[in-house]
Amino acid sequence: MTISVGDKLPAASLGRLGADGPEQVDLNAMVAGKKVVIFAVPGAYTPTCSSAHMPSFVKNADKLRAKGVDEIICVSVNDVFVMKSWGDDMGATAAGIHNLADGDSSFTKAIGMDFSAPPVGLIDRSKRYAMIVEDGTVTALNAEEAPGVCDVSGGENILDLL
Repeated sequence: MTISVGDKLPAASLGRLGADGPEQVDLNAMVAGKKVVIFAVPGAYTPTCSSAHMPSFVKNADKLRAKGVDEIICVSVNDVFVMKSWGDDMGATAAGIHNLADGDSSFTKAIGMDFSAPPVGLIDRSKRYAMIVEDGTVTALNAEEAPGVCDVSGGENILDLL
């Protein structure tokens, strides 16, 4: 079942590269009592993710915070090392965006946002989406129809929903 507005986020442990190496982050603890934007990309360093999706959130990070967003989180089915490097390369780390790895796609599958495209090597990846989450409950969700487009899930679109 695909997550929708009004649903609570499932329990999830996502990864990041911390000061002492890989570490796990309890997503529910991270969003508790906060207004959070979570967006997901099919893959770090992939074309649309790098040319449109991530840049739209980097560019609008301060505007999102000015509208009350406490945290901005990017999720991808990648490893912590790739997510850290991509976040640094894209300016996301400097913009305060948390790049979190869903290495085994368990979170992505739990919210029904997984897909596979074997011809390009994308197996059990995340569909492209962005959501607003308030205290663990989804209050807005914009999901793309196809992984190669960023029409409704970009930072500007989420900014307009706040």
